[in-house]
Formats: sequence, structure tokens, C-alpha cells
Amino acid sequence: MILDNVSKAFGEDWERETVVENLSLTVKRNQLTAIVGPSGCGKSTIVNLLAGFELPDEGTITLDGKPVTGPSKSSLVVFQETALMPWLTTYQNVVFGPELRGDMPKNELKAAADKIIETVGLREFRDKYPLQLSGGMQRRAELARALINQPVVMIMDEPFRGLDAMTRQLMQEFYLRLCEQEARTNVFVTSELEEAIILADSIVVLSNKPTSVREVLQIDLPRPRNLDMLSSPEAYEYKRQAMEILHEEAMKSFKGAGTNSDFLEAYSRRA
Repeated sequence: MILDNVSKAFGEDWERETVVENLSLTVKRNQLTAIVGPSGCGKSTIVNLLAGFELPDEGTITLDGKPVTGPSKSSLVVFQETALMPWLTTYQNVVFGPELRGDMPKNELKAAADKIIETVGLREFRDKYPLQLSGGMQRRAELARALINQPVVMIMDEPFRGLDAMTRQLMQEFYLRLCEQEARTNVFVTSELEEAIILADSIVVLSNKPTSVREVLQIDLPRPRNLDMLSSPEAYEYKRQAMEILHEEAMKSFKGAGTNSDFLEAYSRRA
């Protein structure tokens, strides 16, 4: 997937605000690209552009050489908030998309759903409803619902946000294993640098709004990975580089908002 000089603004002409400006990015096939950036810089807008929910005002977005003109099963999003339908079981949620489109024979769909539900560790919960599942199980069910559509690009929009610390760590470990087994093309948006470092092949660091790509860090930690690698000197150096850039961009945001100079000085010393 290629974004070429993409810009996007919102609002009426007299108060139009540019959120994304001249952003260029290549999402490499069969790799996980993590996206981090200052709070409010426009990460969710980029997710919507990648998924075709929004179209750029300028520039182009292409997937396998074809322009992205709207939502499709080729680029699916797992959002921050659960989107499981509460009146459907795990199995029914997983097969909902293919059944609605009618693009898979029933026997093939059942076999594919059973395999994916097994892969995400929910075989014993296939007939349970979302409210009967823990937060981590709901996340896995949403992954299964996306995976069954065999998307070209899987887009994860801070999918583990809101989970308690232990469940979040377990989901990071689970998703890490899944990505290494499946070798899919992933875009993973997160506000957690350590999460980005342990999962990603590359980390895209965004600028302050209007956002563009400030830096791309290649993560050369060996695979298979585990969370213990976060204590390595290499991981620390990746985190230091990203934090330095994010700190600079955050300071621009504070200055642009006219934040008190005493606060800026204290924030700078803290960082």
C-alpha cells in the first residue's frame, strides 16, 4: 500500500483545518508497520484514509497498484472499541461478513471459521455471546472476524487500548505470535512505543498536526521475538530515538497552543 503526498482537511472553507499534509508512506508487504505520533496529530484520520472511509483531498492511495476509492475487504480495521454484534455468538460474528456477501460456499466458510476460531484460541467459546467473553477474548474474536476475510492489509487502530495491563501484555504476545505465523501485511497504530518496538518491522513516527512522516525507524530485533527483548540495549536505543522525535513534536504542539513558558521549560527538563 502506497500513500503519495496525501493531504486531508476538515471543516468549512472559512475554518478549514488541515490534519494530514503531504504525507508519503509505503506499507511493505508481509511486514508489520507501526505508526506512532503525538496525541491529536491525526492517527485516526490516517486509519480512515487507509481503510477508504475517507478519501484524500490531494495525493493518492493505492493498494496493489489500484486506487483506494472506498471501504473494501482488502483493507480491514480492528478498532479501539469493540464492534462485535452483541446478539450474535462468536461463530456468528466471525462468519457475518462472508455470509452477507455470499462469496464463500457454506462448507468452505464453516471450515475456514472453525480453523480461525481455533487459531485465536476460542474453540470452546464459539457459541458464547460477546458479553460472556473477557476483554481479551473479544479482541481475539474481532481478529478472527477480520482474518476470515483474508484482507490484503490488516489495520489495527490501538486495538489493545483500554485493556488492563496483564490482558494487554497477553494480547501483545498473542498478536506477536500470530503475525509471525501468518506473515500478513499489518498497519498497527499505537500510542505505546514499547508495543510498537516489539511488534514492528518498521516504526513510522509522525509529526505534529498537520501531520506528515517525520521519521521511519527500521526495527532489526531478531524473530521470533518475545517481550524480554524490550530490556535489550537495541530496544532501548529505538525507544530513545522515537522519544526524542516525539518530544520535539510535542513541544511544537505546546508552543503552537500558547502554553505557559514555565510549563514548557519544566516539560523539557522532564523529557
